Amino acid sequence: MRRSNVVVLVLALIVGITATGVVLSRRGGDDPRPNASASPTATPAATVTASPTVTASASPTARPTPTGPGPRNRQYDVVYARGVSADAGAAAVAALNGEVIHENAKVGVATVRANPGFVAAAMRDRRIHGVYTNRAVGRPPAIDEDRASERGQGVDRANLADLQWDMSAINVPEAHRRTKGDKRVIVAVLDTGVDGKHPDLAAAFDRELSRNFVTDYPGADGPCEVRTCVDPNDVDGDGHGTHVAGTIAAADDGRGITGVAPGVRLVNLRTGQDAGLFFLMATVDALVYAGDIGVDVANMSYYLDPWLFNCPDAANDSAEERYEQRAAIEGVRRAVDYAYAKGVTLVAAAGNEGLDLTNPRVDDTSPNFPDDTAKVRAVDNDCLVLPSELPHVIQVSAVGRDDVLTSYSNWGRGQIAVTAPGGSRVANGQDSTQNLVLSTYPESLARGEDAIRTDGTSRSPGLASSCVRGTCAYYRWFNGTSMAAPHVTGVAALIVSMFGTDDPAHPGTLRMDPAAVEKRLRDTARALACPRTRQCQGTRESNGFYGNGLVDADAATRR
Repeated sequence: MRRSNVVVLVLALIVGITATGVVLSRRGGDDPRPNASASPTATPAATVTASPTVTASASPTARPTPTGPGPRNRQYDVVYARGVSADAGAAAVAALNGEVIHENAKVGVATVRANPGFVAAAMRDRRIHGVYTNRAVGRPPAIDEDRASERGQGVDRANLADLQWDMSAINVPEAHRRTKGDKRVIVAVLDTGVDGKHPDLAAAFDRELSRNFVTDYPGADGPCEVRTCVDPNDVDGDGHGTHVAGTIAAADDGRGITGVAPGVRLVNLRTGQDAGLFFLMATVDALVYAGDIGVDVANMSYYLDPWLFNCPDAANDSAEERYEQRAAIEGVRRAVDYAYAKGVTLVAAAGNEGLDLTNPRVDDTSPNFPDDTAKVRAVDNDCLVLPSELPHVIQVSAVGRDDVLTSYSNWGRGQIAVTAPGGSRVANGQDSTQNLVLSTYPESLARGEDAIRTDGTSRSPGLASSCVRGTCAYYRWFNGTSMAAPHVTGVAALIVSMFGTDDPAHPGTLRMDPAAVEKRLRDTARALACPRTRQCQGTRESNGFYGNGLVDADAATRR
């Protein structure tokens, strides 16, 4: 998730360009790359691809035709009221002179095109629960000259496993004597994409099941790499998703690194832009699709923007702002519930704001776009960080190499399920990039950062290379709760591999009740006592910093 101490938010009004829902953020901690924080912007919603569902109407002619004055030149994400059918919801939209252009009928969320007065009118219609306004904002992030000038002694060796302190910390080598994961187990990465051609990910990557739910927006992501601006489903233009994927399932082949569960199937459900931005409709679609294809475990290392805390009734917010946040809460809640009911174990990062999630008081970062719109607002426990604070989501805090909660990690008794290695530069009295978490990184990004020598080896202290028989693979050190969550996702995948049963709904795959997976994660975690601070509440076995403790791959896979 996003780093909490420095956030660069550069936005400007772009006439005629509309966004596609709620922006999500994901990076945190001490990311060693220059210009590591992303610039929120916007992208057209009408181009969402690979939708898991289409209109619920049996016949296209059954849908009403919008009527009324005013051009329909704005886009909104609409959440229908509970109990309202897709047809009735579309009728409500049409009555307000709107037009449904994309719909996920299974959870009652749609993207519509309408005129600027749509939100005010929708607030008076009981068939609509809430509306998110797709803002016309965004411009490309500034070029960071430091990327090209980053030089130093890079790491280059065939096998980088000795740098994976994080795997030793949760006893992955011991678990691998028992299982490295089963190909019948499907793990989804909801993130900025996965570089499916990376030498350490290609063996696990399932291109047939992978989907890209977003369209590149040149104003934020730079020039489109393909004519349609819809990247192939094996591309990651940001690097965050590929890093997450490597922690979960990098191959155990004697080169590079090894993931927690290298034997499972890895599916890219891309919900984030090249610029590291995420949108509501893509997240909803990805969760529903995950449930429909039989995903066993899904990793979500991000939270919904523009509101750090989504509050249905915050006194400092306008009526339209509250209406927007209600839409976000309900839309994501429905998608999470859908996936969970279909058997998906859901894992999420707790966030990098260094906050007690059980006692939030003030949010001075929201809304974080358009630029300069953040305000000081009172928040309380009715406000939610999405998706991590929703029921059925396993929320993960982050520890460093010393098994101590990192300074950036959020916490909260009753909020955190377990903790896992997220990395921190300073650990055991030493300040080092190698105290962060090393994982896979796209070659195209490393070359764009001018971090690779002509012979293919790394010349950046934040980049490692593994060159074998003329083929090189690349790896970066990151940290954050984004890095902690995939460790738990990997262990959950090992649990399903060991204890799952045949899934009749998806022949050739395994299934396991998500509640049973979570129980085993919690029951086998290594208890960590609170340090001497009043912030940490609870017992050694269950407290606000570490939940039930440090996830343990070895203990979790013992019969």
